[in-house]
Amino acid sequence: MPELPEVETTKTSLAPLLGQQVIDIKVFEPKLRWAMPDDLSSLVDYTLDSVERRAKYLILKFLPTVLNDNDAMVAPLKLLIHLGMSGSLQQHSYGTDKRKHDHLIVVFRDSENAKSQLHYYDPRRFGSVLWYEDYGSKLLDHLGPEPLSEDFTAEYLYNVIQRNNLSDKDHNNTGSNKKPSTKRTQSIARAIKSVIMEQKVVVGVGNIYATESLYLSGIHPATPANQLSFDQLVVLVDHIKDILKKAIELGGSTLRDFTVASGQTGYFQQTLNVYGRQGEHCLKCDTILENVKLNGRASVYCPNCQPLASA
Repeated sequence: MPELPEVETTKTSLAPLLGQQVIDIKVFEPKLRWAMPDDLSSLVDYTLDSVERRAKYLILKFLPTVLNDNDAMVAPLKLLIHLGMSGSLQQHSYGTDKRKHDHLIVVFRDSENAKSQLHYYDPRRFGSVLWYEDYGSKLLDHLGPEPLSEDFTAEYLYNVIQRNNLSDKDHNNTGSNKKPSTKRTQSIARAIKSVIMEQKVVVGVGNIYATESLYLSGIHPATPANQLSFDQLVVLVDHIKDILKKAIELGGSTLRDFTVASGQTGYFQQTLNVYGRQGEHCLKCDTILENVKLNGRASVYCPNCQPLASA
């Protein structure tokens, strides 16, 4: 599944299309996770103005190509795109034939009248292409903070785990890693790996990046979240941020079905310490790596570097 670094890389790769005009929309298979809107042709004669990312969603904003008095009050059109399990957005030269799993093709024209095509490719059809105005609030409002933002700190994560009157939508904090002076009540005892993978806690920390961050932090993935000290959370948050930044710099993980708009694949897979390496030797201590399933997901760890402390 494309994770946050892959989606961020996709966002960056769409930059060459900014300022280009949509001249044609071709829908081949509208039945994705949710059906595509039947009025996507409304985008014709609009120009791609910006591409943003929220969690693993891409938000593409389009403006009328030529503004006049009648267009002064015309609202932008926004697409909300999710790549699902195996989807991707890929740029191709104009006239490129549709492939088997291309469900949408958007034809662009630049200022020099050169044309290109953006293909939405999704073999498993678990992704979505929706109008932001219809689904943005429903799909995004409940999400936690961005992991690379100043809102995601050890203090924030500590408060979530200890349930210190921090609501799902209250992501504002001091931006520091200063330990909050609050008492522990009704704290979260679920495995820490499950907690940091919850989208309402923090977005975009998928299985690969959670596994790698916990390894670098020396924390067993099954450790009850409320057993971790504040100092351990400081280390964990720092590693989550560092590993996501590194993955973005390397273009994300080279997942089986994933390529970005430019057709390139990522290289982060080549730097993995534990993910996918069950039965191999730990790169730090040479201990054989083991695997534990948490919520049905593989969680590879080193029993020596990441011991599970007794309660």
